[in-house]
Amino acid sequence: MTSEELKLNVEKALEEIRPFLESDGGNISLISIEDDKLVRVQLEGACVGCSVNQMTLKSGVEMTIKKYAPQIEQVINVE
Repeated sequence: MTSEELKLNVEKALEEIRPFLESDGGNISLISIEDDKLVRVQLEGACVGCSVNQMTLKSGVEMTIKKYAPQIEQVINVE
C-alpha cells in the first residue's frame, strides 16, 4: 500500500468513527502518518476534556484505523 493509499484508508476509518464522536459533541482530525506505522490524530470539541477519551482512542479509533490499515501500529492523540 502506498503512502497515499494509506492516508486514504486512515481517512475512511476516521469518517466511519466521526458520527459517533459528533453525537457526543466531539470530532477528530488526522494530523500525520509517520513511517507508515504511527498515526497522530487530534481529538476535538467535547472529546478534549472527556474522561474516557483514551478508551475511545484505543478501542474505537485505533481499532477502526487498523481495520482499514493493518500495518498501523499505534494511534496517538496530539493535545
